[in-house]
Amino acid sequence: MFFSIIIPVYNRPEEIGRLLESLLDQTYKFFEVIVVEDGSDLTCEKEIAEYSSKLSIRYFYEENQGQGLARNYGMKMAKGDYFVLFDSDCIIPKNYFEILNKSILERQLDAHGGPDAAAKDFSSLQKAINYSMTSVFTTGGIRGKMKDPAKFQARGFNMGMSKAVFEETRGFIDPNQGEDIELSFRIKKAGYRLELVKEAFVYHARRNDFDSFLRQCYSFGKNRINVSRYHPEALQPVHLFPVIFLMGLFIFPIISILYLPLFKLAMGVYGIWFLLIFLHATVISQSVIVGFLSLFTSFGQLTAYGWGILVGSWRKQGPL
Repeated sequence: MFFSIIIPVYNRPEEIGRLLESLLDQTYKFFEVIVVEDGSDLTCEKEIAEYSSKLSIRYFYEENQGQGLARNYGMKMAKGDYFVLFDSDCIIPKNYFEILNKSILERQLDAHGGPDAAAKDFSSLQKAINYSMTSVFTTGGIRGKMKDPAKFQARGFNMGMSKAVFEETRGFIDPNQGEDIELSFRIKKAGYRLELVKEAFVYHARRNDFDSFLRQCYSFGKNRINVSRYHPEALQPVHLFPVIFLMGLFIFPIISILYLPLFKLAMGVYGIWFLLIFLHATVISQSVIVGFLSLFTSFGQLTAYGWGILVGSWRKQGPL
């Protein structure tokens, strides 16, 4: 199978080189690379040129339109049988395409999604953020760990589809409002087979500082509500857990005035959650520092996501 790798990039020239370097090391070589510069002021044209003799790579510059529509442009320019989408802050394990090619053929997949992970050389904050975005103790627990791979909703940083799927669905219909989850629903409703390929993971080197991470989680919450307006099944009970978590922080202090034992019980529950986060993150990362930072990133992830859901429920966003 011949793959077309689509990479939208916006003002991130420092990231693209590391991604392209990881593609050089792939054990499966039958692919092309298409980079779509989405109206950047800081372009990556110089970095692309360094790999033009090492990879089959094409570079396009478009006026800024958002990552979803930039991906569409790249797929329109693609020559492959199957399109694979990565974000510019991803690093690809060397056997990714070997695994993916085998999975597509054996499982007869029309589309796929894959999980993300933290590489050993990531910073402690990057590892803590990755933990919060993938942990069973946060909403991240539903990403890449479900028993039924057919229920997976692919994310744009690591997903793919056949040329036939793109031509029928026409790809993304929104630049950046949960556009990947929305497309996942449409692909399945069109009768195509989209599943999780859990072995096809990427290292996701999010460049967030803590403030930008909170803003991102807030957007994720709003986007989940936005997608649910078109696909009601997109909103599951697990997505309401951050709302309950957030509201509890305000409600239980008030309750303590009326009934102190209930307040103590609630604080005990929150205390156990924090302890589990610290121990779990420390064991997984083998770092007490990451475990400590994960307390803040997990707390921030739930509260920001919950607030995004509440705001999204009250404010109508633009149509998909």
